[in-house]
Amino acid sequence: MKLQTQRWIDRWVGQLLCGAVSLWARLVGTRNPRVDRSRAPRHILVILLSEMGSVVLAGPMFAALRQRYPGATVHVLQLKKNQEVARMLGLAAAEHMHAIDDSSGFRLLRDILRVTLAMRRLPLDAVVDCELFSRVSSLLSYLTGAPLRAGFTPHTQEGLYRGSFINCAIPYNPYQHISKQFLSLVDALDDGSVPRNKAAPIRDLPAETALAVPFSAKELQTYRAKVLADHPVLNGRKIVLMYAGGGILPERAWPVEHYARVARGLVEAGHSVGLIGLRDDAVLAEDLKARTGSELCVNLTGYTRSIRELLMLFHASHLLLTNDGGPGHFASLTPVHVLVFFGPETGKLYGPLPGPFGPRAKVYESGIACSPCLSAYNHRLTFCDGDNQCLKRIAPDPVLADALQALREQPEPTAA
Repeated sequence: MKLQTQRWIDRWVGQLLCGAVSLWARLVGTRNPRVDRSRAPRHILVILLSEMGSVVLAGPMFAALRQRYPGATVHVLQLKKNQEVARMLGLAAAEHMHAIDDSSGFRLLRDILRVTLAMRRLPLDAVVDCELFSRVSSLLSYLTGAPLRAGFTPHTQEGLYRGSFINCAIPYNPYQHISKQFLSLVDALDDGSVPRNKAAPIRDLPAETALAVPFSAKELQTYRAKVLADHPVLNGRKIVLMYAGGGILPERAWPVEHYARVARGLVEAGHSVGLIGLRDDAVLAEDLKARTGSELCVNLTGYTRSIRELLMLFHASHLLLTNDGGPGHFASLTPVHVLVFFGPETGKLYGPLPGPFGPRAKVYESGIACSPCLSAYNHRLTFCDGDNQCLKRIAPDPVLADALQALREQPEPTAA
């Protein structure tokens, strides 16, 4: 099912259903049921349907859930296409990972019914809904039968209506990093204040994501040897990866000519450049490769067959230049240094967290008046006319200088 179709259904049908369920919850008395808060929850469901990169940003929240409720079983509900990262990170046992297939309307409705029945059989004690503007996740939190339902609501703000049955509600705060807001959802489960996160503790961003992907030295060595065998030009050189695509939000992309300017400077300094992305990014990568004009620039789009392989490629590389999106967050789980460009969204809300190897990401933002323009309040539908000046004004030469400095600080690579 197309993304715009999903958004249309969620906006118009979702609002109607949320209103009907809110009225029902009020009439039957299930909006604010009596809950014995002295008894710790036994089963908690986390709903995290959005992009895979959000899973990494939710790492501190999962750590807080397990610390606060050590005896609880944590279940995770995601879209089927986004499950790979959660499984790899071990956010829940395999039997506690639940999926919804949104590839068609029939499969979506079928899986909503299946998951709802499975959650009601547990029974479920609490739901943590991490979605900002999805009404289907809000409805799911009620249908599961959980007495405690934590989630984002507009409070007194217009728009983003998700029903009045979210009884551990916190208002979305566009001035706090999303990882802090996920943590506030955990606080809301046993906090009686209104709005619920009003009494939450003051936090700095976590020292690290609290997530890690274990690799054996042999596994990493074998994969690096494979990369160098498939692309001999990379051998004996420091490898800089570039993710120049914008994914489903092309306005997030730093201009290709800026990437090309940096790539030319890197190969002139004797480094190699690998262009990563999905197979759909191959045309863009070939254009960037042609603009670079060097055999030291190789097209790696579609080369990695899984997120795990992408992480191993990060381990084999020295630097990543990327637009705002999943790669920057996945890279925080590896030793690679990252330079990431924000414009339509802001690093103050969605910047990569320090990972198990320490803080290795630098965020670039131009800070012009219209940036950021994507938010939960406009369903990430920008008013930009395609001329994303917020990213075009991030000049390439200072980025090149930072990239060269980051590479100088790393040891020379050994030949395979």
